[in-house]
Amino acid sequence: MAILQSSAGVQVESIVFPPSVKPLGATNTFFLGGAGVRGIDIEGTFVKFTGHGVYLEDKAISSLAIKWKGKSVEELMDSDEFYRDIVIGPFEKFARVTMILPLTGKQFSEKVSENCVAIWKSFGIYTEADAKTIDEFLEIFKDQNFPPGSSFLFKILLDKSLMISFSKDGGIPEAAEAVIENEKLGEAILESMIGKHGVSPATKQSLASRLFDLMNPKPNN
Repeated sequence: MAILQSSAGVQVESIVFPPSVKPLGATNTFFLGGAGVRGIDIEGTFVKFTGHGVYLEDKAISSLAIKWKGKSVEELMDSDEFYRDIVIGPFEKFARVTMILPLTGKQFSEKVSENCVAIWKSFGIYTEADAKTIDEFLEIFKDQNFPPGSSFLFKILLDKSLMISFSKDGGIPEAAEAVIENEKLGEAILESMIGKHGVSPATKQSLASRLFDLMNPKPNN
């Protein structure tokens, strides 16, 4: 697999993920950690549903490099711990999920909720408060419809709260749809994308390649 240049954006089908974005409420731009498609094999045909882009604060590189600098791309790709360090690292994250096929908010939120609960239970940390958070999350999405090209935007703040926005054109909206204070939800959503059982292996590959480049810069000739 070719190593992606750290300065480049990524095109996933017709979706363009730019090399950097300034999320709602952020003072600095975030760089594109990686992007890829999410799809499902249906009767032998791989059907592509969404494109996922994961953006990180610049300080993510120095944080991750402490443990992972010098590891090969293959070692990064094969390590659940590497992706876990992205999910829980002490830096803000921003994820954009853009529709390739139309999707209702109900379809999306129910599947994500199911994945989040499974993740919490696997870690032994699922609580009654989390169940109430899932109800709040489902309520935000229940009446929404997302045609191709529209997006869900998730910003995971340093206090671990989650800012949720919707975009119809891939841009950054001027206001958030909601902020959920549960500190675990944002991490669980990101874990569902790129964690041990992440729904987008292509995004995981992209993250490993691009973050390898950034942690191991080539000397100038």
